[in-house]
Amino acid sequence: MENPPQVNPQDDAADMAAMVASRICHDLIGPIGAIVNGLELLEMAGGTPGPEHELIVQSAESASAKLRFFRIAFGAAGSQNYGAADISTLLEEIGRDSRFQVTWQPEGAQPRSAVKLAFLALLCCEAALPRGGQAHVIEHDGVWTVTASGTPVSVDPAIWAFLQGTGDPAALPAAKVQFALLPMIAAGMGRELRGEYDDAALTLRF
Repeated sequence: MENPPQVNPQDDAADMAAMVASRICHDLIGPIGAIVNGLELLEMAGGTPGPEHELIVQSAESASAKLRFFRIAFGAAGSQNYGAADISTLLEEIGRDSRFQVTWQPEGAQPRSAVKLAFLALLCCEAALPRGGQAHVIEHDGVWTVTASGTPVSVDPAIWAFLQGTGDPAALPAAKVQFALLPMIAAGMGRELRGEYDDAALTLRF
């Protein structure tokens, strides 16, 4: 009798967490989109929108963009592809309400699994740039590179250690869970994650 395949409980937990994230984002995107549409209808009905109206519109649009970003970064990977134009538009929408600007350079459609890693890498870079900065995402012959720069570059070695597989889970705050997820998911995809930084820039490759 053949032995049953070995199941890694950590992989199962990560998959379940990703499905929970997908469900939460999916359920919230609809209502927030409805708020934006409702405000547009009110504007079309006549009258001059006041500053409070603009604030609500901007906040709702920002929340919708972030939810779509988080759904990719933290949700289940799936098998679909994302076009370069769609990704660039999403990153531009997020950038309107952020000091962290991203340039997406890969052309054509990309698998969601790779985009997921790139988005997690962007979140890691953003966490190290408290005053904002610029980031570039590049793909060449299957190798992805995410670079970011800004002033200052503030890296917590205890958190960055997660990218090298040596972090202490007890030292990881919830706001920086991306540092634990990125190496875990990269390893599951058979990709080697490499990260480096100095006083001016950060680079992540996978």
